[in-house]
Amino acid sequence: MNPAEMVPEKDQALLLQLSRNAIQTTARKGRQLPVVETLSPLLRQKRGVFVTLWKEGELRGCIGFPYPVKPLIEAVQEASVSAAFQDFRFPPVAENELSHLEIEISVLTQPRPIEPDQIKVGVHGLIVKKGNASGLLLPQVAMDYHWDPMTFLEQTCVKAGLPKTAWKKDCQITAFEAQIFCETDLKKR
Repeated sequence: MNPAEMVPEKDQALLLQLSRNAIQTTARKGRQLPVVETLSPLLRQKRGVFVTLWKEGELRGCIGFPYPVKPLIEAVQEASVSAAFQDFRFPPVAENELSHLEIEISVLTQPRPIEPDQIKVGVHGLIVKKGNASGLLLPQVAMDYHWDPMTFLEQTCVKAGLPKTAWKKDCQITAFEAQIFCETDLKKR
């Protein structure tokens, strides 16, 4: 990832705080996102972002914006609320779960076309599109499952609801990089 695209530690802390505040506010009062008056220019840039929620080491929600359609500060808050309350794989987060959640934010680079032999596990996240089908896997997924580049590409096809080998014909493959940070990491620094 280009150093100019990296989110500095103080902004990481702010994004994590806003993420947690957005989830807590929504859980307790309905959807009212906090507003921040003074922001660094980087947080005003349109960026892709995913918010992943963990509870006791288990996935609890993950939603985001793969493309830069909103300023980073807004995208993080909206993705946080969506991950907590709108990820169809899980019931909405209950208020008594809030203190058990670990928030992880992945700030993405602009997705760009990539050839299968250029995929680097631990560096790239992938998006596969064919017709109306689309699947995305963040870079950390391949690392978590110890996948090689080919398995990563195949599993992205599966995520899209396509056969594993769909990437071989008439598929659009794009890759992005991600800066990944979570609350626990910042507490350790």
